[in-house]
Amino acid sequence: MSKQRAKLVIGNWKMHGRLAENAALLQAVAQGAAGLPAEVGVGVCVPSPYLAQTQSLLEGGRVLWGVQDVSAFTHGAYTGEVAAPMVVDFGASLSIVGHSERRAYHRESAELVAVKTQRALEAGLTPVVCVGETLEEREAGSTEQVVGDQLDAVLVKLSEAEAARIVVAYEPVWAIGTGQSATSDQAQAVHAFLRSRLTAKGAAVADVPLLYGGSVKPDNAEELFRQPDIDGGLIGGASLKAQDFLAICKAAAATSVVS
Repeated sequence: MSKQRAKLVIGNWKMHGRLAENAALLQAVAQGAAGLPAEVGVGVCVPSPYLAQTQSLLEGGRVLWGVQDVSAFTHGAYTGEVAAPMVVDFGASLSIVGHSERRAYHRESAELVAVKTQRALEAGLTPVVCVGETLEEREAGSTEQVVGDQLDAVLVKLSEAEAARIVVAYEPVWAIGTGQSATSDQAQAVHAFLRSRLTAKGAAVADVPLLYGGSVKPDNAEELFRQPDIDGGLIGGASLKAQDFLAICKAAAATSVVS
């Protein structure tokens, strides 16, 4: 007998967008997502200045929205920071934390990512915690050590109940924006390892959604999503094109029924 397995596809717009372009993209995504089965969750993480626009166009529909980062602080003299409660004011329910670009360009430590995860949870957001290794780390055979340490730094700060509310995204740094994706076997191997780490935190954490992020496209999404421990995708460049993003969402729908 087959059973339903929920899938989740989240778009990460990164630093892209203008009001007119956003409107066309969001309206197309909302319309396309309306026809997807209930087992497929869809979300978009937009630049913070566009939260009000995103809320106005998506509210009442099935597409979730959120941001690409939150501050480690809830308020105060932190010029330029955006606090998690501010994001919630705009109806958001998601926040990416620890994306490889934040870790690399802004020197975010594993400890800081853990604190941001806590702030997101406290505000009622679902943090999408990103982990991933560089090409050098993969070639050195350090993938499990690197991603395990990154995930453990977050899990150690959370109770089992809190950890059960996160989403984890594996994003091999060498495959982000390069056009080079991990093979389905490579991605599954890391996802299985991460699943074991989550399970060790407690039974309630075992089913935390594990997303793959790294040059996911319409032509490789279904093969990736068919892997037993890949529960969907964190989509970068393809999320900026409604047709591609919706094709990936349809691939998630096609793989949401498993034996």
